[in-house]
Amino acid sequence: MKQPKKIVIAGAGIAGLTAALAFASKGFDVRVFERAEKLEEVGAGLQLSPNATRLLDRLGVLDLLRPLAVQPEAIVLRKAATLKDLAHVPLGEAAERRWEAPYLVAHRADLQAALLQKVLQVQAIELVTGMTFESVSVVHSAISVRVNSGADAASVETGLLVGADGVWSAARGLVNPAAVSRFVGELAWRTTISSDSDGGRMLAGIDAGNVVTAFLHPGAHMIVYPVRGGRAFNLVAFTPGERVADGWSAKAETTNLLNALRGSAAELIQLVQSSGPWTQWPVHAVDASGPWTREGQIALIGDAAHAMTPFAAQGAAMAIEDAVTLADAVSDARDNPAEALRRWEADRHLRVQRVARRGALNRFAWHARGPVALARDLFLKARSPDALAADVDWLYGWRPGV
Repeated sequence: MKQPKKIVIAGAGIAGLTAALAFASKGFDVRVFERAEKLEEVGAGLQLSPNATRLLDRLGVLDLLRPLAVQPEAIVLRKAATLKDLAHVPLGEAAERRWEAPYLVAHRADLQAALLQKVLQVQAIELVTGMTFESVSVVHSAISVRVNSGADAASVETGLLVGADGVWSAARGLVNPAAVSRFVGELAWRTTISSDSDGGRMLAGIDAGNVVTAFLHPGAHMIVYPVRGGRAFNLVAFTPGERVADGWSAKAETTNLLNALRGSAAELIQLVQSSGPWTQWPVHAVDASGPWTREGQIALIGDAAHAMTPFAAQGAAMAIEDAVTLADAVSDARDNPAEALRRWEADRHLRVQRVARRGALNRFAWHARGPVALARDLFLKARSPDALAADVDWLYGWRPGV
């Protein structure tokens, strides 16, 4: 089987648009099919660590994003009950020196807008919206992808289908039908507030400003950081709960959130009460151990392959890494793309599973109670900022092919 010349991508989210740019940069013609009529990224803030931003820079996206993003000076862990600092990981210029790329926080819609702006500048990429992925059939050494707009249907031949269609991926069923998204028993409570709102002014009295702050509490935590060039703040809290809907989000009353944060400092409770509107997001994951490729013709990336819990703040970064490394692997494949995809998959399995383990460790530590929380606090206070940064060198310092 020869290297494919045309690439079809299902999904125009962060993973799909990044993949389109990565493949186009390697000389491939790319068609992206998105089920939505209009690209409107849902969600709120996201963190982009240096392992992701160096790839966005390589694709020409970073300069488009930076005016809309914020470069925080540090990650700060604090106790929700007392607001006392537990740990401090230096970012800002220190991160750029250490990991040779910036650590940014941004609104998810701003990242998608920057990716889309770049995609529309690339002649080799065709973006088609309002088209739902239906099925795939094999035609000799190529595959035929069936898409449908509701009023119209079409078949598109390609050498490689990239499934980047998210946690409820249709493409996943072609590779690993047994892998389904599962609710993990956690709810994400999200809101974005203006910096000059009541909540924003209240936050200024609690938070250090240009930092990513995690307020740790038994069984829950809340993260706050600036977005939209500093004009707004992203607030997200994680608590145990029951699934509220099959979709991504639902408007929510804060009673259950306030109950989960009971015992937090009064200032933090008042911040929750004065902010909003809040939405609930049921946290889903997809087992990362299953296959992500099939016969050199289909590959899954991002949430379609391995949706993970957000406790390492690496969901977007892993999608970006997947997309760029997949394009690299296919470009280097020559006459054996199936073997190239197998090697790519093996490498990415190791990386993603290690990141998922880090997320599980963060959740355990950040939600700890009693003696475990006391041991956590003592451990963190004994670690220097430089030692805490060194703990994530393997994560933030990652580069393709290294």
